[in-house]
Parts: sequence; C-alpha cells; structure tokens
Amino acid sequence: MPTTLIFATNNTNKVKEIKSVVGENLIVLSLADAGINIDIPEPFDTLEANATEKSTVIHQLTKKNCFSEDTGLEVAALNGAPGVKSARYAGEGRDFQSNIDLLLLNLQHEHHRAAQFRTVISLIWEQQEYLFEGICTGKISHEPKGTKGFGYDPVFIPDGAIISFAEMTMDEKNQFSHRKKAMNKLIDFLMQKLS
Repeated sequence: MPTTLIFATNNTNKVKEIKSVVGENLIVLSLADAGINIDIPEPFDTLEANATEKSTVIHQLTKKNCFSEDTGLEVAALNGAPGVKSARYAGEGRDFQSNIDLLLLNLQHEHHRAAQFRTVISLIWEQQEYLFEGICTGKISHEPKGTKGFGYDPVFIPDGAIISFAEMTMDEKNQFSHRKKAMNKLIDFLMQKLS
C-alpha cells in the first residue's frame, strides 16, 4: 500500500520534479490535488524556517503527513545571494526572467561564478518534523540557455555537466538535482519507518 503525502506547494514545476523522483511507494498530492487553495507566505530569512512554516501550516490544517521545501540559489561572489530571496530577487512579482536578468547584471564583472542550489525539505510525519537537505554545486553561465526547467535553470550549469539545467531532460537533471538529493533522503527515511 503506497504512502500518501501532501506536498505543501502551489508550484506545478516542483510537483512534477518531485513526482519524477518518488517511484511507486509514495503518492504525492499537491495542494490543489488535496483541495487546498491557500498561498503560504515565506517570511523568514532561512530556507529551513520557510520550509517548516509551510509544512506546519498544512499539517495544522489537515492533520495529515505532509512535506514542504524551500530552495535557494546561493552565489559565492554575491555572498550567498539571492539565497532565501531567490524567487523574489528582482521584486515581489516572482518573475524569473527579471530575476535572471538581475543576477547576470550583478555578475557581469565577475570571473568567479561558483554557485549552488540548496533545497531544504521539512517533513511532518506522525506529528514530528524532520529536515532533509540537498545541494547541487555548479556555476552561473554568462547567458541563459535552454527552455526546459524553471527558475534559474537556464543560467545554472551543475558541476560535471557542460549544459544548463534548462537544456536537460528531467532524467538528466535528476542526476544532479538538489531537490532529488533531499527527496532521496526523505524517501530513505520513510522506507526505514515503514519497513
């Protein structure tokens, strides 16, 4: 019998990515799938606190096992920015083209373009919270390439690859993905709990 978890997000791209990772043992419901129509704010200055906020709100609402994630792009030359503000880097509109434009502008004179994507997942399982982290290191390209993926994917080239996330298929991206690494830890944890 597969385990069902509510994924506390309205981001269909994230849902698609997570569903590509989980396999048969886990059924992941988005907020829309679960009939929940709310937008949960991310007011905190760490990924951990934002992830905890989202899973806590949904757990209080549903009393069901659920998880959420928060992801940031951390660029070394920008002291870790955009980081927790990644989705709103260029303003509250969450417009990723503007975010990418601002990122490239801020890096235009930088030769050192190392960056990492960091995902923190907050799982609430049987009333307890557990945190899982996934990191993908790489660099920021000088111009966007590719049309797949979302967010900063067109300008992020993971270490060990020569193309951006936005030029990769889902399977290719999953070989590197920060979100997949964090999700794998969650799945391993659940398999131990359920065995």
